[in-house]
Amino acid sequence: MEIDHVVKDILVAEIFVEIPAGQMQDNDSLRNMYGLDSVGFLELRVQCEDRFGITISDDDFNADNFATLGGVVALVDRLLAASGQQATTHGGRS
Repeated sequence: MEIDHVVKDILVAEIFVEIPAGQMQDNDSLRNMYGLDSVGFLELRVQCEDRFGITISDDDFNADNFATLGGVVALVDRLLAASGQQATTHGGRS
């Protein structure tokens, strides 16, 4: 499954963002468009770690990487590439 589809699924199914996944765009602000607060950002981090089998360091858990949907997708893609993994998911809804 594509990284962006999984992240969108996390936002809709786990964080309860009310915007349908089909209407989400890469440059959408997670805070302003989707209403994520500090708990929502933390949940997104944990869900991405669980679903993709990666670890998001405290250095990577920052406003630049988590400002937009595209930023999170790019971060996950980079971490998967660095670990030599394909864009597959580990458990959850894949």
